[in-house]
Amino acid sequence: MKPHADKVILEKLFPSIRKLQELASKHGIHDIFQDNGGKILQVLLQTGLAVLPGREGNDAVDKDGNEYELKSVNIDLTKSFSTHHHMNPTIIAKYRKVDWVFAVYSGIELHAIYRLSQTDLEFYYSKWEKKWIDDGEKDINNPKIPLKFVMSHGVTIYLKDGEGS
Repeated sequence: MKPHADKVILEKLFPSIRKLQELASKHGIHDIFQDNGGKILQVLLQTGLAVLPGREGNDAVDKDGNEYELKSVNIDLTKSFSTHHHMNPTIIAKYRKVDWVFAVYSGIELHAIYRLSQTDLEFYYSKWEKKWIDDGEKDINNPKIPLKFVMSHGVTIYLKDGEGS
């Protein structure tokens, strides 16, 4: 196979990508190309949060030890935030213990960050619990939280260039 002509461009950019990965590694993100690693790094640096290692539990922690669930959306693709692929009472109980931080992107450009408390999200927790019971105690596949809900109920942490204010 013959390399694409744009391979030369990638080779020129790669030293900067390596520097970005070094920065991400310093903040506990081991692969900026996996699981929204680059976006998580940006949110951590913008909010002062630190990543919580591991795949179980919450995503981030602040300087006071408060944990957070982190979610992001690319508004070029969808207008709602994904949650969990196996939503059930155990996951809901975990979620009820922490605030959530929602990052809004257009492509790779960060436009806004919102924080919602456990109380702000109780509407969804109760709704998901009821659905889980009504559906015969079957896990719910990735229920969504609409961007409009986040924007209307959340506290704005960051707004790019004051847009929308």
